[in-house]
Amino acid sequence: MGFDFALFNAEFPWFFATVATVFGAWVGSFLNVAIYRGPAGISVVHPGSHCACGSPIKWYDNLPILSWFILRGKARCCGQPYTIRYAAIEALTAVLFLACWLTRAPIPALGGMILLGLLIAATFIDLDHMIIPDGITIWGTVIAVALCFCFPSLHGYSREPIFILGSIHSGFTAMIGALIGSGVILWIGLLAETVLKKEAMGFGDVKFMGLIGAFLGWQGAVFTIFGGAIVGTIWFSIAMVVQLFTGEKNSAALRSEPPEGDETDIGFGAHVPFGPMLAIAATIYLLGASHFFESDIEHRAVPGDLVDQHHLEPYYSPPLFAGDAHHFRAVCRQQIQNFRPSTVFRVVRRRNFFGSLLIERGRR
Repeated sequence: MGFDFALFNAEFPWFFATVATVFGAWVGSFLNVAIYRGPAGISVVHPGSHCACGSPIKWYDNLPILSWFILRGKARCCGQPYTIRYAAIEALTAVLFLACWLTRAPIPALGGMILLGLLIAATFIDLDHMIIPDGITIWGTVIAVALCFCFPSLHGYSREPIFILGSIHSGFTAMIGALIGSGVILWIGLLAETVLKKEAMGFGDVKFMGLIGAFLGWQGAVFTIFGGAIVGTIWFSIAMVVQLFTGEKNSAALRSEPPEGDETDIGFGAHVPFGPMLAIAATIYLLGASHFFESDIEHRAVPGDLVDQHHLEPYYSPPLFAGDAHHFRAVCRQQIQNFRPSTVFRVVRRRNFFGSLLIERGRR
């Protein structure tokens, strides 16, 4: 008898949640390297992690989140302080990976983790340098489309009778999402440029929306564009109010610069990075808002048919949201405890790595 992932997850729900959290922290540590080295054109693989003084960092001083607190924010080799942002990015990635695991089915959760990693890297690079590298946007979009072809469940096409049909549908959904995402924001930028008589949207944001659309579909892309505008308006307004009353730029405000390129206080006419706003909106959609915009039945919990024990043709319905996942685990525990062979089975097939069948007991 093979390993039943869903039953194991139902009995030990903390196990994979812990794995997702730890994995997220380690990915966050790698993202710190990518955020620093990527814009500088330095390999993220070689050389290994090293201090600003040039000394290699030992593995026990490179533990995600923990090392900063153990060392009290100072390098062991030279005693120089280093920013808490490293630990913050690692903690942020760990929390988002955990949330993604708890709110999505396993395969879509892994796809969501890839997207979250790219969003975090793009956000902090854009904050620091006001650019989003093509290595994140273009190659990320290519990876997203390829993943959707290989794993149709990323866009909810797992129930196709022929696997290749689901792959084609999923892949085309990703490509349509990329085209609509990048196309809509490109036209918004061109219209704004025509009205304002100056550049209003960086092309990096256009490619970034292609990445988001490929992962989230056209609904997610449209939500991200307008949601990002709302987030940006709120953020911009708060920063301007604080700057107005304090007379100085708030440390929490976005980096901004005029068209000439010199850094300046935030204000009308200044360029500010739009990538972080788009990333926040995309994260909101990924971790919950999609529930209100996706009409595909694949993203809803539907009951299975009453079928014979030896002829299992169940519905395929993933537990996409935390409430459904909680109910799902409770049902699994109850059925394991109350299982009897002299029953007629109601089968509810849940999305997981191995396509396992979970049996919900129903009496004659």
